[in-house]
Amino acid sequence: MSLKQWVIDLMLIPGLSGYEGRVRKYLKAAMAGLGITSTTDRLGNLIATLPGDKGAPSVMLFAHMDQLGLIVRKIEANGMVRVERLGGVPERALPSTEVLFCIGEGKDVPGLIAHKSHHATAQDEKYKVLPYPELYIDAGFKSAAEVLAAGIDVGTPIVYAPKVTELANGRIAGTAVDDRAACAVMIEVAKALTDVKKRPTVHFVFSVQEEFNLRGAVTAAQVLMPDVAIQLDLILATDTPDMAARGDVKLGGGPAMSLYSFHGRGTLNGTLPHPAMVKLFELSAAAKQLPLQRSAHIGALTDLSYVQLVGQGVASIDVGFPMRYSHSSLEVCDMADLEQLTTLLVEALPRIDSKFSLDRDDYIG
Repeated sequence: MSLKQWVIDLMLIPGLSGYEGRVRKYLKAAMAGLGITSTTDRLGNLIATLPGDKGAPSVMLFAHMDQLGLIVRKIEANGMVRVERLGGVPERALPSTEVLFCIGEGKDVPGLIAHKSHHATAQDEKYKVLPYPELYIDAGFKSAAEVLAAGIDVGTPIVYAPKVTELANGRIAGTAVDDRAACAVMIEVAKALTDVKKRPTVHFVFSVQEEFNLRGAVTAAQVLMPDVAIQLDLILATDTPDMAARGDVKLGGGPAMSLYSFHGRGTLNGTLPHPAMVKLFELSAAAKQLPLQRSAHIGALTDLSYVQLVGQGVASIDVGFPMRYSHSSLEVCDMADLEQLTTLLVEALPRIDSKFSLDRDDYIG
């Protein structure tokens, strides 16, 4: 199967944080198809290992398989459903959005986040963003009893209705590009590395609950105790008018690495990459004549910020693909970026050998 098909398939599978089972099932089968067995820890992380040189630093390559969404909070007597946000769901993008109540394969129920009729909207309402507690979902039911009979109850997970739209120039729009695109890249990297004899031990971890609390991958890291951690996720594309002041990362401009990330909104954490990892990816990109974009920003965070603190510390870096419109119901990525990211990783990972130094004193400028 092609990288593009992996991406499309994964984008269409619902998997809210804490409810990643269907995505995990798909990925487990995909890895098994490559001859790589996997295990699942109690939190739900899928872990698959390709053994390599025992004298080389071990690597944890990971991407999260969950997505953000909503949780049923209350069912009104008239059948409308109130919700809680799970993850960084943008309230201003919610009205009129199609959603899916995830009850079980073949049992899911579609719904619509209501948007007040324009003809009844007062002038002072037209530019107001409604707080999510004021929103409700209309799934067509006439009573609370009908909602319950359909399998929807308090606590039922809800995601944006899974969707994929192919755009011009090899670009794809749809749900959960963050981070299913990276999961697809991991499958391709695993497939390529099975034919590489000289490689470090690589633990492929498809992690959970990143969108919820950023800590799902930590349980896997605590067991694996890797020397190196490479997290694959989106890198904010800044090539649209609203993002131009934030950087120079372009969609279609190739893979990117983060040189600085910090949440800055209540979560005092972030990642400053290990200098050995920055050098590794710079050398690898040059060797394959690949572009390597650079990103530094406040406002985003990945679970690497917690994985890096496991044990005596893990040499870490965030590497990824440019993406537009993060956390909306339709995110956008470029297939060429994903293909080049795959090539970059397949070049970089075998360079982590027994002579690869993680001693920071070897990288003092």
